[in-house]
Formats: sequence, C-alpha cells, structure tokens
Amino acid sequence: MNNNIPKHIAFIMDGNRRWAKERGLSPSEGHAAGAEALMRMVEACAKRGIEIVTVYALSTENLEKRSKTELAGIFGLLVKELVAKRGMLKENGVSLSFLGKLKHLPHKVQEVCDEAVSELKDMSRVKCNIMLNYGGRDEIVTAMQEIMQSGVDMKQINEEMISKHLYTKGMPDPDLIVRTGGQLRLSNFLIWQMSYSELAFTDTLWPDMNEAVLDELLADYAARSRRFGGGDVTAATAVVK
Repeated sequence: MNNNIPKHIAFIMDGNRRWAKERGLSPSEGHAAGAEALMRMVEACAKRGIEIVTVYALSTENLEKRSKTELAGIFGLLVKELVAKRGMLKENGVSLSFLGKLKHLPHKVQEVCDEAVSELKDMSRVKCNIMLNYGGRDEIVTAMQEIMQSGVDMKQINEEMISKHLYTKGMPDPDLIVRTGGQLRLSNFLIWQMSYSELAFTDTLWPDMNEAVLDELLADYAARSRRFGGGDVTAATAVVK
C-alpha cells in the first residue's frame, strides 16, 4: 500500500435527506441514493489501497428521533441492499462488520446482517464497518461496563484495555475521518478512536460522492503534517498506529 494513502478511512455520510429534498424526492429515495454512493465509495477506496472503510449509517440519536416511517424505510433498504448486493460484495473482496447496539434493531435486520457477515467473512481486499444504532459516548460507557463486570481492579484499567472493549477492537484507529454535507462537527462518531485522526469536511452531499471528490480529499490528506503527540510527521511517511 502506498504510504500516503490512509489505511483506515471513516465517513460520516451526511446529506441524503437534503439531496432528496432538492430534487423533490422522498427521504427514502435519498437514502437509496446514499446506499448506491456507499457501494461506489467502498469500491473506490479499495482501488486506492485503503484497507478499512467505516461508515456512520445510523446513530443512537437517529433511532430515537427519526419517524417510524423513515426508520422502516431505512431498515427495509438495508435488508434489500444486503440481499441484492451480497454477491457483488463477494466478487469485489469486501468483508462486512455491523457495529453498534444491534440487539435493539428489528429481528429481520439482525438476521440479514449476521448472514452477510458470515458469507463475506473470508474476503480480505477491503473491510467495511457499518455503524448501526451507534454512539461514541455510549460505546465508551459500554466498554467500561464490560471491564468493570469482568472484575478487573480499577488500577489496571488503561487505554489499551479500553480499546480492546470497543466495537472496533483489533482494528487500527482511522487515519482520516470525512464528513460530507457541509456540516463541521463529528456528531458523537468514534470519539475515542479519532484522537489522532485527520479530519476533512466537504460540502458534497453523500449521494453525490464520487471518485473525483475522494481523490481531492486524499490529496489533501497526503499533503498534511501529522502529529502523534510528538513532532510533525508528513502523512506520506507517518507510521500507521
């Protein structure tokens, strides 16, 4: 892998509903366009040597605040896409993980997610993490609860131990976090893992994401000087943590 390409990129996929509204379409049609954009971006990242793609698909706040109609549409789309695109994902060497409090999602969604993970588990070209019913603060609380329930002495708790109880355990932290849609915030996304991540924001709405926009973001990333608590390190020569 080229050293100036991030090993792990994460996307806050913002703009589906605004994209739909601008075109006189329903939110469900916006989410469908967003699902197509996700397929494009996973493939585009794989072509560029990026090994892990993590996307913020549904937050805990979304689950609480979105209408039942919109949530039903999102879950129906997820099930449909996983069934329809599983073969394509396998052909393209994509493995999947679904991270978050999945037990609170509809049974059919859990079932289809489990089936997709199982069928694609041996794929190794690119790993795609889809965050569902996910919140960064809740993830840390859950990790601490697990640690305390294990009976560990409080003095033994350290950063490494906490990391091993996060949803992303065993993975490197994201090198680059991208938010689409023009908003300049992280919205409770990977707040433990983003400590040394580079951040990028684009006005492009998620359904309009394409390879040209991705390449602009990657070129900007490669030109930056990264800091890991010490001196400056260019992205092209930085050691991936």
